[in-house]
Amino acid sequence: MSTDPQWKNPVIRWVDDRLPIFTYMDHEYQQFPMPRNLNYFWNFGALASIVLVVMVVTGIMLAMQYTPHVDHAFESLERIRRDVNYGWLLQYIHMNGASMFFIVVYIHMFRGLYYGSYKAPRELLWMLGVVILLLMMATAFMGYVLPWGQMSYWGATVITNLFSAIPIVGDWVVTLLWGGFSVDNATLNRFFSLHYLMPFVLFAVVGLHVVALHVSKSNNPDGIEMQGPQDSVPFHPYFTAKDSVGIGVFLLFFAFFVFYAPNFFGEPDNYIEANPLQTPAHIVPEWYFLPFYAILRSVTFDVLFIPAKLMGVLLMFGSIMILFILPWLDTAKVRSARYRPIYKFVFWVFLFDCLVLGYCGAKPAEGWYLVLGQVATLYYFLHFLIVMPILGKIETPLPVPTSISQAVTGSGGGGAAGATAAKMEKS
Repeated sequence: MSTDPQWKNPVIRWVDDRLPIFTYMDHEYQQFPMPRNLNYFWNFGALASIVLVVMVVTGIMLAMQYTPHVDHAFESLERIRRDVNYGWLLQYIHMNGASMFFIVVYIHMFRGLYYGSYKAPRELLWMLGVVILLLMMATAFMGYVLPWGQMSYWGATVITNLFSAIPIVGDWVVTLLWGGFSVDNATLNRFFSLHYLMPFVLFAVVGLHVVALHVSKSNNPDGIEMQGPQDSVPFHPYFTAKDSVGIGVFLLFFAFFVFYAPNFFGEPDNYIEANPLQTPAHIVPEWYFLPFYAILRSVTFDVLFIPAKLMGVLLMFGSIMILFILPWLDTAKVRSARYRPIYKFVFWVFLFDCLVLGYCGAKPAEGWYLVLGQVATLYYFLHFLIVMPILGKIETPLPVPTSISQAVTGSGGGGAAGATAAKMEKS
C-alpha cells in the first residue's frame, strides 16, 4: 500500500506543497504497481522514449547547422560531416536513430499483437500508439527529404504525387504540399519546418499514451489483470533495473551502426545531389516504409470504378487505419497467444507476411516480385478482417491461470485449470 512520501529536503518539500510534481513522480514512477511476470519485451516502450529524446536533441543541434535551401542543403550536410565539431557523429546518430526508432516501435507493436495488449480496457492506449506510428512516419518521410540527395528528391516527388489520385482535391493537396508546381525550394522549407515541429507533437501524444497506460495498467505475458499486491511489484527498483539492462544492450546495438556501419540502412544514391533531370534507376523509400510501399504498388488494375492508383493509395493508408479498429476485430476472450495455440501460429504467419511485403517493396514492381507482393497484401487484410474475427469464435484456448501469482509460482489456489496451464507453460 503506497503512502505519500515525506520529503526531507526542505526545498523539495516547499515546491511539492505548492506543485506536487515530486509526489506525482513518486506515485507514477516509483510506487506504480507493475505485473510481476513482465519479460524483456516490455522494455521496448522505455527504449522508444529514450530514442525519441536522442532524436530531438540531435535534431535540434543539426538544425543549427543545416541550410534549408535547394542550392545549399546538400553542401550543408557535407559541411556538417566534415567541418562541424563532431558533426559526423550527430548526423550518424540522427540518421541511424530513425531506423532504431522504427525497430523498437515495430517490436513494441508486434509484442502488443502477440499478447493482446490492444484488448479492453486498453483500446485507447493502442489507438494512441497507432497515432504515434503515423506521426513517426510523417516525421521520418519529411526528414528523408532534407539531405536533398537523389533518393530524397525523387522519393518526395513520387510519394507526394500519390495524393493527386484523390478525387477533386488531389491536385490541390499536392500543390499545397509542394508550395508550387514541382518539388522545389518551397517544398524543402515546408518539410524542414514540419520535420522540426512534428517531434514535439509526438512528445505530446506519447505523454497521452503514458497517461493512458498508467490508468489502464500494463498488460502482461499471461494477459491476466492484477488482482492484488501478490500479483505486482513496484516499478522502482525492479523495472528501472530491468530497463537499464535493456537500454545498455540496445545502446551497444545502436553504437555498432553509428560507428561501424553508419550507411547500412541508407541508399548510395542519396550521396548524389538531387537532379530533377536524372531519375534514379530504382526509387525506394527507407526500409521501414517498404511493406506499405509494396501494398501501394500491389494494385495494377482498376477495381470497379476506382482507378488502380487511387486503390493502391487507399490500401496503403488502410493498412494502417485498420489497426485503429483491431480491438473490435479480435473476438477472442483470451488475450495472450500463450493460451491460443492456433492464434500463435497465425501470428507468426502474419509476421512472416510483413517481412515478405518488406522484401517485395525493395524489389522492382515486376515479375514474381509483384505477384508475391499482391498475395502478401491480400493476406495482410485477410488476417485482420477474416482470420482474427473467425478465429476468436472457433478457437478453444488453453486453460488460463486464475492470477498472475499463480501463473508465476504454479500455486496459489488456481485450481485444476490453472495448474494445468502452469505445467504447460513450464514445458
